[in-house]
Amino acid sequence: MITAESQVTLHFALRTDQGEEIDATFGKAPARLTMGDGSLPPGFEACLLGLKAGDRERFSVAPEKAFGQPNPANIQRMKRHQFGADMVLEPGLVVSFADPTGELPGVIKSLDGDNVEVDFNHPLAGMNLDFEVEIITVDS
Repeated sequence: MITAESQVTLHFALRTDQGEEIDATFGKAPARLTMGDGSLPPGFEACLLGLKAGDRERFSVAPEKAFGQPNPANIQRMKRHQFGADMVLEPGLVVSFADPTGELPGVIKSLDGDNVEVDFNHPLAGMNLDFEVEIITVDS
């Protein structure tokens, strides 16, 4: 049975509540994770607790248990010259920024002359998600 310290091999699918697939391992190599290692948000890990090898379940995960609600403070306005002169900017483009902890992705939200609006919220923030799992092995 999966506990807070288990190592788990599983297949998973992550979908929007409209059924759009975001990521999945079904039909590919399974994923392996150690509970509590940060590879899954705590709300997803909580769904796995108590499951055992052979279980196949589907969970609906609210934004607060997944990637949170969008935070307006995470939308920043920057000047065009802060990007590379040869960089072609367009809405939807993901740009990586240096951060004290590593790299921080931001999505170009809009362009207005020399002003660029960048959204640093997680792309799945605010979404209700469907999380399907099939547990293959559990090692405690």
